This record gives sequence, C-alpha cells and structure tokens, in this order.
Amino acid sequence: MQKNPVQCQFVVALDSIVGKWKPIILYHLLQGKPLRFNELRRLLPDITQRMLTLHLRELEEEEIVKRVIYPQIPLKVEYSITEYGMSLSPILETLHQWGVAHVERKQLKKEKNEQTETD
Repeated sequence: MQKNPVQCQFVVALDSIVGKWKPIILYHLLQGKPLRFNELRRLLPDITQRMLTLHLRELEEEEIVKRVIYPQIPLKVEYSITEYGMSLSPILETLHQWGVAHVERKQLKKEKNEQTETD
C-alpha cells in the first residue's frame, strides 16, 4: 500500500510542533530572549521536569530550538529559537488566533444551548 505524500507531510509537520506543551514552549522562546531551563519551568508551572526536558530535546533534534551550554560553575544552559524555528512564528500566530475564535464560538454555542434549555 502506497502512502499519501501530502498526508505524510502534514503528519511530519504536526509531529514536530504538536503536544500539550510544545506550542507554549515555542511561544515563550519566540519572544526572542534565550531562556534557562528553570525560567521555562516558572513560565510553565504545570509541566513536569521530565516532560520539559523531553520536549526541549525533541525540538532541539528538529533544529527548532538551540541549546547552548556555558562552561561555568554552576553549569548554565540556555534555550533559544533558531532561525529555522522562527519560520514557525506565523503558523503559531495563526493557530493562536484560530484558537481564540474557536473558544469564543464554543462559548457562544454553550450560552445559546443554555438559553434554549431555560426557554
């Protein structure tokens, strides 16, 4: 059975950026300032250390995020968005705008259903 190349391209693209935390990690890194691991943890208080590490490694493997280790004591590690990762900015911004509109739409539908039930 032959795979659909268009479908495969979507799957590959989504695998790189989808997950509960990856878009939020990317959002913070797209602000332009390199962030240390603990800074990211503070910005994402509900993420576990293991999950943050896993997502950062995956994003680094995809060359979306760059990890810089400074040889000092204590060890300093910073994460930043790569130039390649910056190409995700318009995609994530569009996705964010769609999400805002979708939440509003769901809220209006919920209110409409509640109003119908009370009538």
